[in-house]
Amino acid sequence: MLEELEEFEGPGNERAEAQPPSTQDKGTKKKLLGPAVSYLMGPRFLVYVSCALSIWGDRMWHFAISVFLIELYGHNLLLTAVFGLVVAGSVLVFGALIGDWIDRKPRNKVAHASLFIQNSSVTACCIVLMLVFSYKNEIEQIWHGWLTVFCYGVVIILADLANLASTALTITIQKDWIVVITGDNRSQLAGMNATVRRMDQVINIFAPLSVGQVMTWASNVVGCGFILGWNLVSLLVEFIFLSRVYKMVPQLAVKAQQSIGEHYLERQLELLNVQGDLPICSVIGDFIGTPVIPSVSREEKPRTPEPPPEHTSALPVCLQKVRRMLRTCTDGWKSYYRQSVFLAGLGLAFLYTTVLGFDCITTGYAYTQGISGSLLSILMAVSAISGLMGTFLFTILRRHYGLVVTGIISSCLHVSCLMLCVFSVFAPGSPFDLGIFSVIMGVNSSSNTEKLHQNQLHIYPSQGNINQPILPDRSSIHWTNNTVLFESVRAGDHPDSYISIILLFSGVILARVGLWSFDLTVTQLLQENIPESERGVVNGVQSSMNYLMDLVHFIMVILAPQPQQFGLLVIISILFVIAGHTMYFFYTKKYKSKERESQNTPA
Repeated sequence: MLEELEEFEGPGNERAEAQPPSTQDKGTKKKLLGPAVSYLMGPRFLVYVSCALSIWGDRMWHFAISVFLIELYGHNLLLTAVFGLVVAGSVLVFGALIGDWIDRKPRNKVAHASLFIQNSSVTACCIVLMLVFSYKNEIEQIWHGWLTVFCYGVVIILADLANLASTALTITIQKDWIVVITGDNRSQLAGMNATVRRMDQVINIFAPLSVGQVMTWASNVVGCGFILGWNLVSLLVEFIFLSRVYKMVPQLAVKAQQSIGEHYLERQLELLNVQGDLPICSVIGDFIGTPVIPSVSREEKPRTPEPPPEHTSALPVCLQKVRRMLRTCTDGWKSYYRQSVFLAGLGLAFLYTTVLGFDCITTGYAYTQGISGSLLSILMAVSAISGLMGTFLFTILRRHYGLVVTGIISSCLHVSCLMLCVFSVFAPGSPFDLGIFSVIMGVNSSSNTEKLHQNQLHIYPSQGNINQPILPDRSSIHWTNNTVLFESVRAGDHPDSYISIILLFSGVILARVGLWSFDLTVTQLLQENIPESERGVVNGVQSSMNYLMDLVHFIMVILAPQPQQFGLLVIISILFVIAGHTMYFFYTKKYKSKERESQNTPA
């Protein structure tokens, strides 16, 4: 450090030696603090702070909205299930449209609009919830209870809008801005991706804990107020930081021209019949980056539009807009399919079809096996530590073996650890019953059916309907925790042996090392290989694929909801995971063949 300071001072050493010691100490401290201050004021740190604030707010909100919906509907999971369906369906339908909007608009406008819509939607939803919780009895008396139903709808719509805006903001910052900030430095890109994921793992523990303590010791109204205040402060800070980053990195203001897809010009020309000549010219002007003014040559006569039909209505215009939206979605999915990393992204999406994560399905099964909530909380913390180890493993493997080989090693580690979950299905203490196969296949076996019914009564001593959650909140990241959904479910009888449940959670926890390393690998592959002009729409379709496979996972639970059938869900989940990693192996084979061809091709 002293040698660097001497080199930095250069020819002014004699002047420095002539200064008194106090002055020299002050100068040395300034020079030592210089790199730290420049880093704290640099774009990378500002992006970290913005992501941390956004992730913390998302985690608090995702935890709280599930609790609020259960409280609103009298400790019933109907609203939570509806909310889960609406969220998953909306991202599945609008994912490509969101990505197309991200690609077409300037980066700062997309970030600011997404940030404002997300925080304002959460703020408005909190206000509605505070009113409903405060005046619930009075609201139920208005319009014969229909006002309450209307409030439920408003809450779900606002929460869904906030989730869509959060998806857009995540794609914008974590999939686009980070790539531009790091430039061609792939090591720095890997470091930023790993750091953001580490923050997400840590925040996923403490954010729900913070808002949960407020709701427990105060009330739901105070909890809504706490989230409302957080969102207002976070909105202001994130807006300032992102604006500063945009000014500090000039490359963010330069956006590659969007490639003309199969139906792009046709979609733009359709605007001519809907909005007139001037709007289409302005649209084309936005596309090529310069304003285009419609002009008519003296030699050519202006084109006279066809007279509209006598009975003009807004229906054709609406149909044309819907047609353009469908065509945009179609082009987005085709663009996703054309990517060189298509198989890697599809393989990552297949990992969402699993019950082997710390969501409320697995925790509910643990409750039926006699595992207490406090022990589950400890297991969650250990799981988060395992995920953090995965992020460090990713950076080490990528530095020594490269990105593609890192994915192969992570895949093998992930699958090998999940084999413990397969062993747990047949281990002592497992409620898995082979008689369910005869029931599912329609075989009339009275003995098997009777045995299955007895096992159900053994594990569920409380006869009646079990409020087993089907669709919890699942954000753009993998497996969140909503164990509060099982607060009213009584744990079952203690099993004869805990070997099965120990193997299950050992496999789930250890597998997260390979899981998060693989997730970071595919994330960086998408960042490096997707063209800048298609980065938004491809990542939007990737989010849609993730939610689609997530829905398949919940459909599996709906079809096999009993604890005796959980072993079957584990086996199916393993098959989906293996299929996903197999797709990645096919991608690596294709990548290696192209790499060899490029090496053999003479320059």
